[in-house]
Amino acid sequence: MNLRDLLSPFFVWQRAFEKPYTSIRPTIDRPGAPAYRGFHINVSEECVGCGSCHSICQNHAIDMVPVAEFEGRTGDSGLRPRFDYGRCCWCGLCVDICTAASLRMSNEYAWISEDPDEFHFTAGIDDKPWQNNEHGYRRAEGYHLYPPKRIEMEMLSPDVSVQSFEEVARGYSEAQAKLEADRCVECGICVATCPAHMDVPDYIHSIRDGDYEKGLQLMYRTNPFPATCGRICTRRCESVCPVGILGEPVAIRWLKRFIVDQVDAQDYQRILNDQIIESGHRVAIIGAGPGGLSAAYYLRKKGHAVTVFEAGETAGGMLRYGVPSYRLPDADLDKDIAYIVSLGVDIRYNTRIGKDIEFEQLLQDYDAVFLSTGLSVPSNMRIQGEDHARVLSGLQVLADVASGRDPGIGRQVAVIGGGNVAMDAARVSRRLGADVTILYRRRIADMPADAEEIHESQEEGCNIVPQAIPVEITTADNPQQVSIKWGEAEMVQDPKGGRPRPVLQEDRMHTDTYDCIISAIGQGSDLDFLSKENQQQLAIEWGKFTPGEYQQSALQKVFVGGDVANRTADAISAIEDGHHAARGIERLLNPDEFTTTQTDNTGELT
Repeated sequence: MNLRDLLSPFFVWQRAFEKPYTSIRPTIDRPGAPAYRGFHINVSEECVGCGSCHSICQNHAIDMVPVAEFEGRTGDSGLRPRFDYGRCCWCGLCVDICTAASLRMSNEYAWISEDPDEFHFTAGIDDKPWQNNEHGYRRAEGYHLYPPKRIEMEMLSPDVSVQSFEEVARGYSEAQAKLEADRCVECGICVATCPAHMDVPDYIHSIRDGDYEKGLQLMYRTNPFPATCGRICTRRCESVCPVGILGEPVAIRWLKRFIVDQVDAQDYQRILNDQIIESGHRVAIIGAGPGGLSAAYYLRKKGHAVTVFEAGETAGGMLRYGVPSYRLPDADLDKDIAYIVSLGVDIRYNTRIGKDIEFEQLLQDYDAVFLSTGLSVPSNMRIQGEDHARVLSGLQVLADVASGRDPGIGRQVAVIGGGNVAMDAARVSRRLGADVTILYRRRIADMPADAEEIHESQEEGCNIVPQAIPVEITTADNPQQVSIKWGEAEMVQDPKGGRPRPVLQEDRMHTDTYDCIISAIGQGSDLDFLSKENQQQLAIEWGKFTPGEYQQSALQKVFVGGDVANRTADAISAIEDGHHAARGIERLLNPDEFTTTQTDNTGELT
């Protein structure tokens, strides 16, 4: 030991007289940097409760908890993230993946409390002093942990598609489907919004795993028309997909189609393995559309003998006669129908209730009746001259083409309407070689047709004239033609807050001549087979039924569904009505079973 070693401890005392290097109140004197990863902030009104933050947190520091004020909102799970600061490492991944960009971090980092429970809090709900802090970590604009744009599907070019009835959408390759499936955050918000409550996250996950047979099994739990819905579903699920908040929603419909396209129809029996144990009960179904056949499928699975009465020559209803083959090829519709029939469902074609067999006879011969006849009667335009021979129904034009008949539309065609039937009638007319003008009373943005259909009709050369109100149909100089008088409309705001309404401007009138005019402004139901007494008993108002619980009507053994019993008038809603009615009929036929047996979240007996 030397002298320096002995003296060095005494040199420490000189530090006692120097200014200290520490701060008494470091959090006040040293605020966090502007982008510091401090305490979490959530803009709860922007959050949709997708749970992506919960899924990505490797420390299990985030739980999704229900918040009453957000429950029941469309496209919102009603859950919000609750943080556990005993686990959080402030990595910021939850902020990076947030689909709504509602989650962020303040630059505050000091929190002193003697109560450990305080360090569990629901961001944006529990009042915290940093909630409105403008500084802190934010996800960089345009930065995403998943691709914001969906994988584009190959489509026939408009100049090619308009020349035939070949399917326009070509489908995903396996590589494309897997890339698109990887965009799904598996939140489940889509499940709540889908009328059939299909298990979307799990069947998309089956694409990631390459297990398409499992995907098919999952889809058939709630929807026996996956090949059809994979092509023409109105995809309300996509409208609430949180990935679409900052980008484009996951292509759920196309992924459904991809799974079905990977499985051969002859393998359905083995994969689905539906075992039928005869129950001894008999159920009659009126209408072989999506609602009727959906009910038939789930009732047959329960062992009931199912007979479907169909007025047409083939099954499918409006899917067959109202959706052109360039959107839904017959082979894909037949793939769905064939499996339902293979279970022993008996379809009696060319059988019209009220003519070939009376409705009362069905009530006598069967234990239950499900009525799902769809909307097959075109609505009137309610203008003078619309009974002209050259004024055709959009539904009839589509049915003629689907049946291989020439609708005789000519070369110059006007289509009246803005819904999907109008778009289909217009696009079919283009494929038959006609020049097409679409007259619609409101703005293009107001059209009820699918935006995809509107865009594709324009791409294929249909000319849309918005704010055009038909006034009168008149005879043209050429007896093979017809003239229409129409006026321009001004959109006037509704003082009650509704959507703007079109008001005819009588000083801006036009008269045009066409080879035919196709009316496609809506459809109604044909319930003439029901007696007035039956109609009163079934609570029919304005051509529609008002079903009760499980689609049951006022007549105990009669159940109703599809377009004649709901206002959405789309295939997926009719499918769910059929499934729902099947549950109701099962309860009617086997009431004791439902007093002792629980059901799972699909309504299936467990």
